Amino acid sequence: MGISFGSINSGLPKDIVQQIVEAEKMPIKAMEARKEKIENKKNLVGQLTGLVEAMRGEILKNKSERSLRELAINTGESPNVAVTADKNVALPGKHQLEVLQLAQNSSAITNGVEDKDKTYMGVGYIRAVMPNGEEKEIYVDEANSSLTGIAKLINNDLELGMRATVVNDGKDEDEPWRMMITMAESGEVNKAEFPYLYLVDGEVDLFFEQERPAQDAKVKLDGFEIEVPSNKVTDLIPGVTIDLKKAKPGEDINLEITEDVAKIGGKFNSLVDNINNVLKFIKEQNTLDDKSDTSKTLGGDLTLTTIEGKIRTAIFSPIKTDSGPMRMGDLGVSFQRDGLLKFDQAKFEAALSKDYKAVSQTLTGKYDPAVGKTMGFMDLLDETARTLTAPPNGILPSRKSGLTNNIGQIDRQIQTRERMIARKEEVLKAKFARLEETISKIKGQGAGLAGFAQAPGGMQL
Repeated sequence: MGISFGSINSGLPKDIVQQIVEAEKMPIKAMEARKEKIENKKNLVGQLTGLVEAMRGEILKNKSERSLRELAINTGESPNVAVTADKNVALPGKHQLEVLQLAQNSSAITNGVEDKDKTYMGVGYIRAVMPNGEEKEIYVDEANSSLTGIAKLINNDLELGMRATVVNDGKDEDEPWRMMITMAESGEVNKAEFPYLYLVDGEVDLFFEQERPAQDAKVKLDGFEIEVPSNKVTDLIPGVTIDLKKAKPGEDINLEITEDVAKIGGKFNSLVDNINNVLKFIKEQNTLDDKSDTSKTLGGDLTLTTIEGKIRTAIFSPIKTDSGPMRMGDLGVSFQRDGLLKFDQAKFEAALSKDYKAVSQTLTGKYDPAVGKTMGFMDLLDETARTLTAPPNGILPSRKSGLTNNIGQIDRQIQTRERMIARKEEVLKAKFARLEETISKIKGQGAGLAGFAQAPGGMQL
């Protein structure tokens, strides 16, 4: 805040120092306006970097032959099986499958008792004979001598490899509660003899009323009968997992594994969308008219021209395949008049269906014994994105760094200017203070002389 002058002695404006300081700050305001424009450019470079990185993210998800690939499985909607395939291992093909028998676990169920928690079963031992012939014993004490307690003892012993469940079968109103025991693993190799129940002094006898032996699953694959220990079959067809749901002897299932061209087309469409996001940003920045202020946008910036040129080069480059050179135009990708890409997914999927290998090689490259892996479209575009974004010398990081340096220089210039103004303000305050003091003394002396002259007997001049 300036010192007040003027009306007291000097006659100068009261805020003379403040006015001078504000005048000195005019260059700072100009520098701050220039800095704001450069910061706006820097933010735009950041936005463009994000778009290019998103594009590269889509590339990396589909860059290799394996990551690009997708498989479709058709079982004719059979309720007998559920099939999944590992796209990195499974191969397209047709198979005939028949589910003859499901695998089952060894299991047994006890006679019924009146109350699962209150009926006292006595104390003693439960002896289990494991599938490997080893015997195990569990002691049943009074605290656990109920159907629920015995089931808990069995379930707490993880080495037994079996689970106990207390159920109400609804068959007998007086004694509805039973204990069912099931081996954890299915198949004949996991066949077990269920625990012998040695319990004494109980209110009722507890014994196994029914048993079900373990058995393997049986399937017929391409005309050959095969036994497997589990209903989850993973080693019949490489990379394919078959969950057996229902046995249906005599009912053939036509299992077909194909390339999922629709899903692959959708993945590539997502990549084209990301490329268009970059091209759209460039187009919007380069849309100029007589009102455009390129000092705060990237309009006409060489960076945009370079990026667009590299993307166009990747799009138009011929790619070597076993079926001859191919371009992205052969796969339904073309430039429109507005500078954006158009993707004909139907044409892309038709090309996939006709020659999957050629399309895959166009996108991901191929292995050539003479030179190693050749570059596909994904490789070219990834290389483009990498050169644009890789720090510190990538095109976008370098551009951002240059703008950051410009902002830093302006900040330093502003700080220097502010220090100079602060010093000048102090000097001005001191000068005007002295001026005010001097004028005040002069006025005081003048008033004293005038009074002396007017006094009686004063000197007449």
